[in-house]
Amino acid sequence: MTTLHDAISTCTLCASRFEQTVTAHSPRPVVWFQSRARLRIIGQAPGMRVHKSGIPFDDPSGDRLRQWMGIDHDVFYDRTRIAITPMAFCFPGYNAKGSDLPPPKICSDTWADKVDLQFQDIPLTLLVGGYAQTRHLGRGTSVTDTVKSWRDHAPRVFPLPHPSWRNTGWLKKNPWFEAELLPELQLRVSRALDE
Repeated sequence: MTTLHDAISTCTLCASRFEQTVTAHSPRPVVWFQSRARLRIIGQAPGMRVHKSGIPFDDPSGDRLRQWMGIDHDVFYDRTRIAITPMAFCFPGYNAKGSDLPPPKICSDTWADKVDLQFQDIPLTLLVGGYAQTRHLGRGTSVTDTVKSWRDHAPRVFPLPHPSWRNTGWLKKNPWFEAELLPELQLRVSRALDE
Protein backbone atom coordinates (compact mmCIF):
# COMPACT_ATOMS: atom_id res chain seq x y z
CA MET A 1 0.00 0.00 0.00
CA THR A 2 2.79 2.44 0.84
CA THR A 3 4.33 1.85 -2.57
CA LEU A 4 1.02 2.47 -4.37
CA HIS A 5 0.31 5.52 -2.20
CA ASP A 6 3.77 6.94 -2.95
CA ALA A 7 3.53 6.16 -6.66
CA ILE A 8 0.24 8.04 -6.99
CA SER A 9 1.54 10.91 -4.83
CA THR A 10 4.44 11.51 -7.21
CA CYS A 11 2.52 10.95 -10.47
CA THR A 12 3.05 13.59 -13.19
CA LEU A 13 1.40 11.80 -16.13
CA CYS A 14 -0.88 14.78 -16.80
CA ALA A 15 1.72 17.55 -16.54
CA SER A 16 1.57 18.55 -20.22
CA ARG A 17 -2.24 18.22 -20.27
CA PHE A 18 -2.61 20.51 -17.24
CA GLU A 19 -0.21 23.08 -18.73
CA GLN A 20 -2.69 23.46 -21.61
CA THR A 21 -5.67 24.27 -19.37
CA VAL A 22 -6.85 27.76 -18.48
CA THR A 23 -5.31 27.29 -15.03
CA ALA A 24 -1.95 26.09 -16.46
CA HIS A 25 -1.26 24.28 -13.19
CA SER A 26 1.09 21.45 -12.25
CA PRO A 27 -0.10 18.04 -11.03
CA ARG A 28 -0.69 17.74 -7.31
CA PRO A 29 -2.19 14.33 -6.55
CA VAL A 30 -4.38 14.33 -3.44
CA VAL A 31 -3.97 10.82 -2.05
CA TRP A 32 -5.99 9.96 1.06
CA PHE A 33 -6.27 6.26 1.84
CA GLN A 34 -5.00 3.36 3.90
CA SER A 35 -5.76 -0.29 3.29
CA ARG A 36 -7.56 -0.86 6.60
CA ALA A 37 -10.26 1.75 5.96
CA ARG A 38 -13.86 0.64 6.51
CA LEU A 39 -15.55 3.04 4.11
CA ARG A 40 -14.51 4.18 0.64
CA ILE A 41 -15.60 7.36 -1.10
CA ILE A 42 -15.10 7.44 -4.87
CA GLY A 43 -15.73 10.87 -6.31
CA GLN A 44 -14.82 12.73 -9.47
CA ALA A 45 -11.61 14.72 -8.96
CA PRO A 46 -10.29 17.44 -6.65
CA GLY A 47 -11.40 21.01 -7.32
CA MET A 48 -9.14 24.06 -7.24
CA ARG A 49 -9.61 24.61 -3.51
CA VAL A 50 -8.59 21.01 -2.77
CA HIS A 51 -5.69 21.35 -5.21
CA LYS A 52 -4.42 24.25 -3.13
CA SER A 53 -4.97 22.67 0.30
CA GLY A 54 -4.08 19.06 -0.52
CA ILE A 55 -7.05 17.90 1.60
CA PRO A 56 -9.94 16.09 -0.15
CA PHE A 57 -13.42 17.58 0.13
CA ASP A 58 -11.94 20.63 1.88
CA ASP A 59 -14.76 22.79 0.58
CA PRO A 60 -18.53 23.35 0.91
CA SER A 61 -19.14 20.12 -1.04
CA GLY A 62 -17.27 18.27 1.68
CA ASP A 63 -19.37 19.96 4.35
CA ARG A 64 -22.51 18.75 2.62
CA LEU A 65 -21.13 15.24 2.11
CA ARG A 66 -20.21 14.95 5.79
CA GLN A 67 -23.73 16.11 6.68
CA TRP A 68 -25.23 13.48 4.36
CA MET A 69 -23.04 10.82 6.00
CA GLY A 70 -23.88 12.00 9.53
CA ILE A 71 -20.23 12.27 10.60
CA ASP A 72 -17.94 15.04 11.77
CA HIS A 73 -14.71 16.43 10.37
CA ASP A 74 -12.42 14.29 12.54
CA VAL A 75 -14.07 11.00 11.59
CA PHE A 76 -14.16 11.96 7.90
CA TYR A 77 -10.42 12.65 7.80
CA ASP A 78 -9.37 9.55 9.75
CA ARG A 79 -7.59 7.57 7.01
CA THR A 80 -7.73 4.40 9.09
CA ARG A 81 -11.52 4.55 8.76
CA ILE A 82 -12.29 6.35 5.49
CA ALA A 83 -10.50 6.10 2.13
CA ILE A 84 -11.06 8.82 -0.47
CA THR A 85 -10.14 7.58 -3.93
CA PRO A 86 -11.46 9.80 -6.74
CA MET A 87 -11.57 8.93 -10.43
CA ALA A 88 -8.66 11.36 -10.86
CA PHE A 89 -6.30 12.27 -8.05
CA CYS A 90 -5.40 15.72 -9.42
CA PHE A 91 -7.43 18.83 -10.18
CA PRO A 92 -8.10 18.57 -13.95
CA GLY A 93 -8.30 22.36 -14.47
CA TYR A 94 -10.93 24.65 -15.94
CA ASN A 95 -12.12 25.03 -19.49
CA ALA A 96 -12.40 28.42 -21.23
CA LYS A 97 -15.83 28.99 -19.63
CA GLY A 98 -14.49 28.38 -16.10
CA SER A 99 -16.08 24.97 -15.63
CA ASP A 100 -14.22 21.98 -14.19
CA LEU A 101 -12.75 19.71 -16.84
CA PRO A 102 -13.61 16.00 -16.56
CA PRO A 103 -11.20 13.69 -14.79
CA PRO A 104 -8.51 12.63 -17.28
CA LYS A 105 -9.07 9.03 -18.36
CA ILE A 106 -5.35 8.30 -18.09
CA CYS A 107 -5.57 8.68 -14.31
CA SER A 108 -8.29 6.07 -13.97
CA ASP A 109 -6.63 3.82 -16.55
CA THR A 110 -3.35 3.98 -14.63
CA TRP A 111 -4.46 3.80 -11.00
CA ALA A 112 -8.10 2.70 -10.58
CA ASP A 113 -7.62 -1.07 -10.89
CA LYS A 114 -4.65 -1.00 -8.53
CA VAL A 115 -6.60 1.00 -5.96
CA ASP A 116 -9.68 -1.21 -6.37
CA LEU A 117 -7.60 -4.27 -5.47
CA GLN A 118 -6.78 -2.70 -2.11
CA PHE A 119 -10.47 -2.33 -1.23
CA GLN A 120 -12.17 -5.48 -2.54
CA ASP A 121 -13.66 -6.39 0.84
CA ILE A 122 -14.51 -2.94 2.18
CA PRO A 123 -17.93 -2.91 3.88
CA LEU A 124 -19.22 0.33 2.34
CA THR A 125 -18.49 2.33 -0.82
CA LEU A 126 -20.04 5.68 -1.77
CA LEU A 127 -20.09 6.45 -5.50
CA VAL A 128 -20.29 10.23 -5.72
CA GLY A 129 -21.32 11.50 -9.16
CA GLY A 130 -21.63 10.11 -12.65
CA TYR A 131 -17.99 9.25 -13.38
CA ALA A 132 -17.68 6.97 -10.36
CA GLN A 133 -21.09 5.43 -11.00
CA THR A 134 -20.28 4.70 -14.64
CA ARG A 135 -17.02 2.96 -13.76
CA HIS A 136 -18.32 0.90 -10.86
CA LEU A 137 -21.93 0.24 -11.85
CA GLY A 138 -21.64 0.35 -15.62
CA ARG A 139 -24.67 2.55 -15.66
CA GLY A 140 -26.32 3.73 -18.84
CA THR A 141 -28.78 6.00 -17.08
CA SER A 142 -28.68 9.49 -15.64
CA VAL A 143 -27.23 10.19 -12.19
CA THR A 144 -30.79 10.83 -11.00
CA ASP A 145 -32.00 7.42 -12.17
CA THR A 146 -28.91 5.70 -10.75
CA VAL A 147 -29.37 7.37 -7.36
CA LYS A 148 -33.10 6.56 -7.43
CA SER A 149 -32.16 2.89 -7.77
CA TRP A 150 -29.91 3.03 -4.69
CA ARG A 151 -31.73 0.06 -3.11
CA ASP A 152 -30.44 -2.14 -5.96
CA HIS A 153 -26.88 -1.56 -4.70
CA ALA A 154 -27.33 -1.16 -0.93
CA PRO A 155 -26.20 -2.01 1.66
CA ARG A 156 -22.56 -2.18 0.42
CA VAL A 157 -22.72 0.52 -2.26
CA PHE A 158 -24.57 3.85 -2.30
CA PRO A 159 -24.68 6.00 -5.45
CA LEU A 160 -24.94 9.68 -4.57
CA PRO A 161 -25.20 12.92 -6.54
CA HIS A 162 -22.28 15.27 -6.25
CA PRO A 163 -22.72 17.32 -3.03
CA SER A 164 -21.94 20.57 -4.87
CA TRP A 165 -23.98 23.70 -4.24
CA ARG A 166 -24.88 23.42 -7.94
CA ASN A 167 -27.09 20.47 -6.99
CA THR A 168 -29.21 22.38 -4.46
CA GLY A 169 -32.00 22.58 -7.05
CA TRP A 170 -31.72 18.83 -7.65
CA LEU A 171 -32.16 18.18 -3.92
CA LYS A 172 -35.32 20.31 -3.87
CA LYS A 173 -36.75 18.43 -6.87
CA ASN A 174 -35.95 15.05 -5.35
CA PRO A 175 -37.11 15.13 -1.70
CA TRP A 176 -36.96 11.30 -1.54
CA PHE A 177 -33.16 11.60 -1.41
CA GLU A 178 -33.16 13.24 2.02
CA ALA A 179 -36.27 11.44 3.27
CA GLU A 180 -35.42 7.87 2.20
CA LEU A 181 -31.80 7.47 1.13
CA LEU A 182 -29.98 9.61 3.70
CA PRO A 183 -31.34 7.89 6.83
CA GLU A 184 -30.29 4.51 5.45
CA LEU A 185 -26.93 5.89 4.35
CA GLN A 186 -26.24 7.31 7.81
CA LEU A 187 -27.16 3.98 9.40
CA ARG A 188 -24.80 2.09 7.07
CA VAL A 189 -21.99 4.61 7.62
CA SER A 190 -22.32 4.23 11.37
CA ARG A 191 -22.31 0.43 11.15
CA ALA A 192 -19.36 0.30 8.75
CA LEU A 193 -17.24 2.57 10.89
CA ASP A 194 -18.13 0.74 14.12
CA GLU A 195 -17.45 -2.80 12.80
